[in-house]
Amino acid sequence: MSGNKKLFLSILSALLLWICWPAGGVTALVFISLVPVLLMEYYATHAPAGNKRSIFGYVYLTFLLWNIASTWWVCNATIGGGLFAIFCNALFMALVFQLFHIVHRRSGDFIGYLSLIIFWLAFEYLHLHWELSWPWLTLGNVFATQPVWIQWYEWTGSLGGSLWVLAVNILIAQWLLSSELKRKRKMFAVLMLLAVPVVVSLIRYTTYNESGKTIRVISTQPNIDPYNEKFSGMSNEEQIIRVLQLANLESPDSADYILAPETAIANSLWESELENYSEIKLLRKYISAYPHVRMIIGASTDKLYGAGEKLSSTARKFTQQDGYYDSYNTALFVENNQPLQIFHKSKLVPGVERMPYPKIFGFLEKLSINMGGTSGSLGVQPEPTVFKGTDSVITAPVICYESIYGDYLAEYVRKGAQWIAVITNDGWWGNTPGYRQHFQYARIHAIELRRDVARSANTGMSGFINQRGDVLQQTAYWKEAVIREQITLNSSETIYARFGDYLGLAAAWLVLPVLLTAFLKPRKNV
Repeated sequence: MSGNKKLFLSILSALLLWICWPAGGVTALVFISLVPVLLMEYYATHAPAGNKRSIFGYVYLTFLLWNIASTWWVCNATIGGGLFAIFCNALFMALVFQLFHIVHRRSGDFIGYLSLIIFWLAFEYLHLHWELSWPWLTLGNVFATQPVWIQWYEWTGSLGGSLWVLAVNILIAQWLLSSELKRKRKMFAVLMLLAVPVVVSLIRYTTYNESGKTIRVISTQPNIDPYNEKFSGMSNEEQIIRVLQLANLESPDSADYILAPETAIANSLWESELENYSEIKLLRKYISAYPHVRMIIGASTDKLYGAGEKLSSTARKFTQQDGYYDSYNTALFVENNQPLQIFHKSKLVPGVERMPYPKIFGFLEKLSINMGGTSGSLGVQPEPTVFKGTDSVITAPVICYESIYGDYLAEYVRKGAQWIAVITNDGWWGNTPGYRQHFQYARIHAIELRRDVARSANTGMSGFINQRGDVLQQTAYWKEAVIREQITLNSSETIYARFGDYLGLAAAWLVLPVLLTAFLKPRKNV
């Protein structure tokens, strides 16, 4: 195969991946999006010995173009961090594909294509759990706008969708490469693999009913410019007042919960003195007027380390005095006559909110910004915790980027969470696909966990999503808004909530056996 043909197939796959991606993409194209690059790899694998050439450059181009076209908007928040995420993510994907190519050449088609599925799922699992995590382009996320297709995510999670995409693409590529005699059989297999999951999902979608206790939730969208107002032009009190004025438009006297977005309290408060701040007193006064209402609100907070207390890896030293402290992106739970409950964001955007592996990439720390307003790497809490109200309602407080991690959200459910409250600030990215993708991904996790999702964005999309992944309400971009919905609580656990990303974990355990099979057995002539 000539270099021009390889280049064409490489670019075609990138184009198809981009076109099918949410939001607004032609989702069904994902089932042929990898076919061009699979055909290129097949011909490279089966070329005569003297004509075999590396395909890594072409594969890297495919994934680089896809990453650029689908996630370029990250650079609106930070050019350095965005480029770091884009180029590294494409490199990881290309390395996975190159490893598959090596196994394919050594072991033949069956083990080769099986290895692609195993390596890719293992990579996506790793990408959800290490410090370089950027799982925005997990293949299973492509179905975010098609909840009727993926009700079975409650059993497999989004990695089940990745498996579906890979399997169909491999079968279609093999169908194209087959002889006339084998094509009918392989086409039947393709059609069955496409149809069965959709039919099962459609049945589940039409028969699933929410039942149980309901609560009334108000979601506010104050629409404060994160670049020119939030952290410099407006005081904390002014921003809180805007949130409360919006809440008043939806009759808080007949509501149970009010959501305010990430860093609605933008300028940092010391956690040891929270009750002494005028901002907290203002919230307390408001809640005392509506004592049945609870509020979840985002804040920037700092924690001071005492003498001799063990420091975290993100602890900061005061510049003009002794001592250390940590800065956090925080959610506060405010309830009348009850102590404040505090949650610290645990999943941070690599290269943006936190520099991964600081011993290696520490020299890039200056590229890191905090999407909550404090520069440099933020502190985290080791695992998610829930908010528990005196009304016996258990809430999963989720801050921004955390909402794309299904396995992480499942931890809240295992701790009793009955609904998911997402607070975010998507204004950093501008009017781009970023905030729309972020909103759509929440639909996947509503299905995986069978939990209603309420979303409060500073700007972007606030809204409500039910347990089938249907959007009940959503707001417009860059407009002040307030919406209200009755959502249903759920205390049962799905298979996915109980076991998390078990498909990815199983794939990770199979990587070594596949490699040993490929490299210890005699090489096949392909």
